[in-house]
Amino acid sequence: MDKYVLAIDQGTTSSRAIIFDKNSNIISMAQMEFSQICKHSGWVEHDANEIWETVFQVCKEAIYKSGLDYKDIISIGITNQRETTVLWDKTTGNPLCNAICWQSRQSTSICNEWINKGYSDVIHKKTGLIINPYFSASKIKWMIDNVDGVKEKIEKNEVMFGTIDSFLVYKLTNGTKHITDITNASRTMLFNINTLEWDNELLEMFEIQANILPEVVENSGNFGIATALKNIDSSINIPICSIIGDQQSSLFGQCAFSCGDVKNTYGTGCFMLMNTKDKKVLSNNGLLTTIAWKYNNEVCYALEGSVFIGGSSIQWLRDGMRMFEKSSDCEQYAQRVNGSDGVYVVPAFVGLGTPYWDNDARGSVFGLTRATKKEHFITATLESIAYQSKDVMEVMKEESKLDIKSLCVDGGASSNNYLMQFQSNILNCDVLRPRCLESTALGCCYLAGLSSGLFKDLNEIKKFHSIDKIFVNKINNEEREKLYSGWKIAVKATRMFK
Repeated sequence: MDKYVLAIDQGTTSSRAIIFDKNSNIISMAQMEFSQICKHSGWVEHDANEIWETVFQVCKEAIYKSGLDYKDIISIGITNQRETTVLWDKTTGNPLCNAICWQSRQSTSICNEWINKGYSDVIHKKTGLIINPYFSASKIKWMIDNVDGVKEKIEKNEVMFGTIDSFLVYKLTNGTKHITDITNASRTMLFNINTLEWDNELLEMFEIQANILPEVVENSGNFGIATALKNIDSSINIPICSIIGDQQSSLFGQCAFSCGDVKNTYGTGCFMLMNTKDKKVLSNNGLLTTIAWKYNNEVCYALEGSVFIGGSSIQWLRDGMRMFEKSSDCEQYAQRVNGSDGVYVVPAFVGLGTPYWDNDARGSVFGLTRATKKEHFITATLESIAYQSKDVMEVMKEESKLDIKSLCVDGGASSNNYLMQFQSNILNCDVLRPRCLESTALGCCYLAGLSSGLFKDLNEIKKFHSIDKIFVNKINNEEREKLYSGWKIAVKATRMFK
C-alpha cells in the first residue's frame, strides 16, 4: 500500500496542511489565513490560539479531502515561521499574551540597550546572529518587562516558552511534549551553535530563566503521537516525525545537500540560504550563521540573508493600496509596461534586513513623474524584491568566496514569471524553479519520511526533485549596473530619511 506524509506549514500569514505521496506529489491541501495584529507602528503580533485553531482545521480539511485511509498517513512533519515567540501557562496551556511575530520591532529599545552594553561580539560568536528584535530573546524580555504577571509566573516555574513549532507540538500532543528542534532553537539568540546547547551565560545576560525553555531535538525522529487529531477521528494515530524552521526546511526541500548550494524563498519575507556543510562561516557583513539541520547526529550549517518585506509588499499593494484584487494580478500589470520607468520602491515597512540591519528605516518611493502609472508602481514593487535579494547575494558571494552560478527558488511569489526573469537579469545567474513550489512543506515531509521509513536516504530523495523552468539572464552588464545603482541610491536616501 502507498504511504503518505502530512506536512504542516505554519507561516506568517496563514497555516497550511499538505499531504504528499512518496513522489512529492500533492494529494490534498488546505490553507487558512489568520489575523495580523498591529497595535502600533512596527509592531506585529499573532494570537497563538488562533494559529493553533487554523492548524487543526487545515489538518482536518486536508485529511478529509485526501480520501485516504488514516493508517496510510504514516507521519507528520512540522515547519514553521521562525523566531515568533509564545509564552504560555504550564497548567492551562493558554498563551499569556499575543505571540510577538518575527517581523515585529517592539523590542528595539531592549536590543539597543544590549548593544550599548557591549554584548554584540559574544552573541555573534556564540549564536552566529546579530543583536536584533528579529530574534526571540528580546521578545521574551519584552514580555517579561511589559506583560502583567509574567515575571512572577516564571519565578514560580509556571511558564513555558516556545517558538511556533514548540507551541504546536505541545497542542498536538495534548500538553505532553515541550520540545523545539535545533534550527528553531538556533534562531532564539539563546542557543550556542558551537556547544549545541542553551547558553547559560546568555540567559544570565538577558535575565531570562532557563526553566521556561523547551528540550532541543534533532530534525528527524519520533516526537510523540498527535493525539489532538483524534478529535477528528479516534482512529487517527499519527506520529510527529520532523520539526524544522521554514527556511531550513526549504533548503532541505530543494535538495540543497552540497556545500555552496543556494536557495531563495519568496514568501512574506525573502530568505536566502547557502549550505556550508560542517563549516560555521561567521559573517562580517550582515549575514547570519545558522544551523541548517541536524540529521543522523550530524550538524549542517548555513549562511543566511534575510529580507523582511518580500511577498508581503504585494499583499500591501492588494490590501493597503487596493491596486488589484488578487496577488496574482500583479504579474499582468507588470507585463503591460516596459519596466518601472525609473521608479524605485524601497519597502522598508519594518526596517531593512541583510546587509543593512536598519531597524529605523521606513518605506519610500523614488523617481515618480507625471508619466508614472499604476503599472510602473506595481512593477517597481515587484522589482524591489529582486533588488533586495541581490543585496543579500552580493554579500553571500563575498563571505563564502564562492561564485554562485544558479539560484533555486520557491515560495508563493516565485510563481511570478516577471519577478523570476527580473531576478535572473539583476543577478546574472540562472534561476531554477522546481516542479513543486512547496519546498518548505516538502522539506519537513522528506525529514518525516526519513524517520518513518518512507525514504531510505538523501540520494533517494534527490530522485524525486525536478525542475519546472530555468530563467536565464537577458540583459547586459551596463543595463544591470544602471538598474542596480539606482536601487542603491534609493536605499541610501531611504536610510537618511528618519
